[in-house]
Amino acid sequence: MLEAQWEQDKFLCVGLDSDFEKIPKHLHKGSVREVLVTFSKAIIDATKDITSVYKPNSAFYEAHGDEGIAALKEISEYIIEYAPLVPIILDAKRADIGNTNAGYVDSIFKHLQMDAVTVHPYLGSEAIQPFLGQKDKGVIVLCRTSNPGAGELQDLTVDGMPLYKKVAHLVAEKWNANRNCGVVVGATYPEELREVRAIIGDIPILIPGIGAQGGDLEKTVAAGKDSRGKGMIISASRSVIFASDGEDFAEAARKSAQTLDESIKKAL
Repeated sequence: MLEAQWEQDKFLCVGLDSDFEKIPKHLHKGSVREVLVTFSKAIIDATKDITSVYKPNSAFYEAHGDEGIAALKEISEYIIEYAPLVPIILDAKRADIGNTNAGYVDSIFKHLQMDAVTVHPYLGSEAIQPFLGQKDKGVIVLCRTSNPGAGELQDLTVDGMPLYKKVAHLVAEKWNANRNCGVVVGATYPEELREVRAIIGDIPILIPGIGAQGGDLEKTVAAGKDSRGKGMIISASRSVIFASDGEDFAEAARKSAQTLDESIKKAL
């Protein structure tokens, strides 16, 4: 599915980080589930011909208990029905021992019907094998994250290199046996992005940090594209979905997505 999007020069990923308090007030009618679903459906309808991927962050749904999880499932089903060519990445950053991860696999891929998930590498390949073994699902491994404090652990030296480079080597040389891996590298670290791309070859990179976090788009594209000029999932969340808090929120989201999409294409 990703390859088909890249063939159309679509690299934008719209993050469905539906912070309940930021959802336009005129939509705050009915249950929490109804508000989350109504908002997300409007964003999806406005952007489905622009985006290459949707990426809901599970925290914004889990925060609301049963209603939030029900909303997440309904949103996933809506994308599958009305934007069937757009893959869905659940940004859940899961990590646990193997038998626990097997439960996450069932929840994320069977119940919620997601196409891919973000995972932590800290527990090693044995622990994340339940994810890696899903040959038709994507496993996107945190490598160099976009937050300011990322270097506290990720810059530590392991086998003569920073930990994030070690993770990149593990993904490229060991974990990607089923060719279903990707890595996360933040747009806020363009030099590290370039280094990781050199290590992993044409493996996909999910790149958060554009928009509200201030990543430089031109530097990101230059550093992140693969040998074919593809391979990027460039994520923007708040700057797109909360482009307006008024009744024009969906139209504003579309305009923001179009602007980003056009800027990515110019930078290629």
